[in-house]
Amino acid sequence: MGDPLGMAISHAIASGMGGMRTAGDLVARMQMTRGMKIDDAKSYVADKLDVSVSDLTDPVIMTEVREDLEIGSLTPLPGCAKGIEAKLRLSEVLGIDINCIRRLKDKGLF
Repeated sequence: MGDPLGMAISHAIASGMGGMRTAGDLVARMQMTRGMKIDDAKSYVADKLDVSVSDLTDPVIMTEVREDLEIGSLTPLPGCAKGIEAKLRLSEVLGIDINCIRRLKDKGLF
């Protein structure tokens, strides 16, 4: 049967910073799109979000930052950015190219 928590623990360790609960998804995006090392990616994201590197792992602070900047959150409130709107804001805040946003801009939809 194996360890019933084995996969959950593996996922928790792999996501490291908590994904959308904190800034793990943003740091991972910078690592993938710009080939940054983790410390460089953390510093870049912290600078762009105007928080300290240690704040990136705080779910309370990051929930407020995500809502203020409208870059998506785990449980968005009504009227908050989600989906493609959050991706648009994310590309602007982090200064990165996101394929679906670029394609929509090329079509004149943004």
